[in-house]
This record gives sequence, structure tokens and C-alpha cells, in this order.
Amino acid sequence: MIIFTDLDGTLLNHKNYSYAEALASLERIRQQAIPLIMTTSKTRSETRALQLEMGIDDPFIVENGAAICFPEGYRNFQLEEVNQPPFAGMQVIRLGISYDRIRAFIEEIRDQVDIKGFGDLSVEEISGMTGLTLEKAKLAKKRQYTEPFIMTNENEISMLQDIALGHGLRITMGGRFYHMIGTNQDKGKAVNIVRNIFNRNTGKKHLTIGLGDSINDLPMLKSVDIPVYILNPETELPEADIPGLIRSESTGSKGWNDTILELLDRLYLLQAHPG
Repeated sequence: MIIFTDLDGTLLNHKNYSYAEALASLERIRQQAIPLIMTTSKTRSETRALQLEMGIDDPFIVENGAAICFPEGYRNFQLEEVNQPPFAGMQVIRLGISYDRIRAFIEEIRDQVDIKGFGDLSVEEISGMTGLTLEKAKLAKKRQYTEPFIMTNENEISMLQDIALGHGLRITMGGRFYHMIGTNQDKGKAVNIVRNIFNRNTGKKHLTIGLGDSINDLPMLKSVDIPVYILNPETELPEADIPGLIRSESTGSKGWNDTILELLDRLYLLQAHPG
């Protein structure tokens, strides 16, 4: 089994970024040695810092599927997909485009659309908009493949999407910001690569669970065996094309905790009594 999870608004509470209410399920996951793959719009630096804080050393997916990071030597896996230099003890598989290319596009369209990305904002401004500490806001600003942004006139988003597509870019929506990303990346593609790596290296087919709360999580939810929508009062996911979608009753880490514990109990019973 592999668990893929979004962070903000899912494993982490939307407002205070706490995962305290998920500690029981996190301990259960540790005891059962289930890989927990953070699948997030956050940067590599942000995600690795959170892993170290939580005592997690599994692979992770960053910037909306732009890159996959495996700890060097992880389970002695052979990673033929690695295509980037190592990063802080991580082997990196890149799917996204360069951040410089996205910033160049934003500069090019400034006279058409009033847009502000993280590259235009100070650490203090990002902290004020997100509720992150200044230290964590610095890590959030270390973009490599994608750009979170806001618009003065959100009615222009369709026009911006059309222009972006003509430049090999597209726009997706997260819990707080729009995100400009490459057309060849999303969370679902990254999830499929990670699953294939596990299956190939172990010779076993892994059951996959995915948990998310926003539009940018849809590709992930469509790619896993058991998709879970964590209640988000701000975003109602469409039900189309997600067969078997489970919806949590609570938001954030509590919804995550309750759903994971229930799923693990149910799957344990199925294994114990397959008939």
C-alpha cells in the first residue's frame, strides 16, 4: 500500500498548518511501514523541512507534480527515471519546466494582465498572505518549477489560461493561489511514476490511496485506487470521473485522521477475512 497526500487543507489544517489531529493515524502508518508520499504544491525545501519535523523519510512530490524526490538508497530501489543532479541527499525526477521560463512569461504579459507571483512578493508579503512564519515563507519562495500567483481581476483568468497554453504553460487552482505550471506535469502523472517505481522494484502491485482538497488534486485523485476528498468549505470538487470518491466529514487533519483510520481498519478486515 502507498498513501499519497496533499498537505495544506488536507494533512495540514488550512489556517494554522497543524497536523496535531492526525497524530494517531500517522503513528499507525509508521507502525505498518506504509509509505506516505507528500504530494504538494510546496517547494522541495518546504517539503523536506516538514518531513524532517515529522520524522518521515519517504519519497515526495513537489510543485504540483513538477518533481519527484527519492531519498538516496531508499529501499535499495533502482531509479532509472532520475534526470536531475542530487539534492540534499535526494534523487530527483523532473517533470516540470524551469522557474525562469515561467517568470519570463509573467514579465512578457504584464501589459495585458495584472498578475503578482511569489517572485514579485517579499517574504513578509508571502507570510502575511499565507500565515506562514517568515522562515517558512522563505522556503515557500524558493520556487524551481512553478509560480503561485494572484490576479487583480479574476475574470481575466480564462484569457490568461489561453495565452499560457500558447507558451507551453497552464494554470491550476490550489487552496490559496492560482499556480502557473508546465503543460506536461500534474500530480497524477507524478503519482503514476512513483507507483510504477514501487511496483517494478518490489515485484508487487501496490494499492494506492490519495487524499486532497483542491482542484489541483483532481489528477491525483483520478490516478489512485482509493480517492479521498477532504472537506474544504472553500472548494467543492466535481464528482465527475472520480468513481468511488470518499468524502471526509471533517476538514483538515481531523478529516484526514478519521478517514485514514477507517480505511486502514476496513482494509485490515478485508485481508483478515477475504471471503
